[in-house]
Amino acid sequence: MKTKPAPALRRLTTRIRRAVTAVSAAALTSFVVAIPAGYAQATTAAPSLPTLGDTAREDLSPVFERKLGEEIMRDIRRDRDFIDDDVILEYMNSFGNALVAAYPGARGETNADYYFFAVRDPVLNAFALPGGFIGAHTGLLIAAQSESELASVMSHEIGHVAQRHIARMLGQQRQDALIPLAAMLLAALASKAGSDAAMGVFMGGQGLAIQRQLDFSRDAEREADRVGFQIMGAGGYDTTGMVEFFQRLQSASRNYSDLTPAYLRSHPLTSERISDIQSRIRETPYRQRIDSIEFHLVRARARVLQDESVQGLRDTHMAFESQLTQLNRQQKAGAQYGLAFLELKRGNHVKAQEWLDKARATMKPSDSGAVMSAQRAGSYGAPTFASLGVEIKLAPGQPAAVKLQGMKEAELAHLQYPLSRGIARQYADAMIANGKLDDAAKFLRDQVQLYREEPKLHDLLAKAYAAQGKLTLQHMALAESYALGGSVLAALDQLTIARKAKDASFYDLALIDAREREWQAKRREEIEEAKK
Repeated sequence: MKTKPAPALRRLTTRIRRAVTAVSAAALTSFVVAIPAGYAQATTAAPSLPTLGDTAREDLSPVFERKLGEEIMRDIRRDRDFIDDDVILEYMNSFGNALVAAYPGARGETNADYYFFAVRDPVLNAFALPGGFIGAHTGLLIAAQSESELASVMSHEIGHVAQRHIARMLGQQRQDALIPLAAMLLAALASKAGSDAAMGVFMGGQGLAIQRQLDFSRDAEREADRVGFQIMGAGGYDTTGMVEFFQRLQSASRNYSDLTPAYLRSHPLTSERISDIQSRIRETPYRQRIDSIEFHLVRARARVLQDESVQGLRDTHMAFESQLTQLNRQQKAGAQYGLAFLELKRGNHVKAQEWLDKARATMKPSDSGAVMSAQRAGSYGAPTFASLGVEIKLAPGQPAAVKLQGMKEAELAHLQYPLSRGIARQYADAMIANGKLDDAAKFLRDQVQLYREEPKLHDLLAKAYAAQGKLTLQHMALAESYALGGSVLAALDQLTIARKAKDASFYDLALIDAREREWQAKRREEIEEAKK
């Protein structure tokens, strides 16, 4: 079992404590118990749940709920198991926000702004954090056999956010005894490869409080199922996917009782819940949903990223080889794409390109299926294929001529898919790699104006400035990146370095002074909050 080292837990404890200073100890107790076995409790509520009252709203206001979620996300993003992969992040946010947009009530009374992400873990689990942050383990992405199954889980988590279950839990358990904050950390970040550590919370002498929470969460799960079912239907997905996924989890729990999936531990599954969903399905007209090719490509990418050890890549290679025998064209293309990405990780650029070409050829539309492909498979996975093509050509060790071709492909891809943030950054990186530093800096300055909250853009801008020898601007860009990532002290250090650089202009110094005053004030606020 993988566990977090004590120093990491202590650092995360400090940050979470600062985030929860506005919450009473009793309210915090309820929140800790609310997420006992997974990164966070990801459930939705049932009709029998109590109505949200003023007391619960005071304990966790929408503004504070979002702030708490952002604080936790800052630490998750720093964790090595956070999947900081543009292709997966773009797919998950496009997929998740499409579900949100399809159902009018999905944003809830707080009008939640959702963010979807993945973490590296083979355990089947998903979770919702305060404020609309929803994550899934790579194990769950790989295990989902269809987009409808994935939609069933994501819709369930959206239901938790829409119904504000954390606020309800705070309102219900205000009088319970305080459970150590470290338990929350284990539930929020440390329960890798299973939930044994988090389950230890249940054995800590808090039986009465926990039983109350379990009673509440079972009702919340039923409500989450119903809300998720409605979201799935509104999104056009096959609602039988929810039952199929739950039944597979239940079967795994029955056959491997000592290895109960974490999703079942944090989302108690009962025959009653499955029966309730089945009865709703009988009342709903059947709707077939053809998966997008992006779903299969992202699953393949997640499989490679889940375990990048030598043995892990070897096992992944065998899985793809087996998948190549599938008659389904999308599954075959997914395996070919996965092998291309795997060979790129191994440094075999020629083989990577060969497998990518095979995947593209597999998904080339036939005359009979061209209409269906255009409607359901987008541009046959073209953005995802294009991104990997550029990634291969810009890989370390590639000849200059290949990198130049990569820049041309990145430019074309950016023109075709201007909304893709990953491809936009690839284009900038390609220009830097090919020595087009002035063009890269100009492009990135424009991008920064459009997307001010994107740290990666500032990192790339710093990279371009460094290649140009513009030290002041380099450290100013790094300062912006650190500040956006929540590292105000590191940002101030970068400003100090920028001020001392020999190429600092009067205008640069004025900007540095203004930013320094702003961030010093923010730093003082953080220090004051930490003292409370």
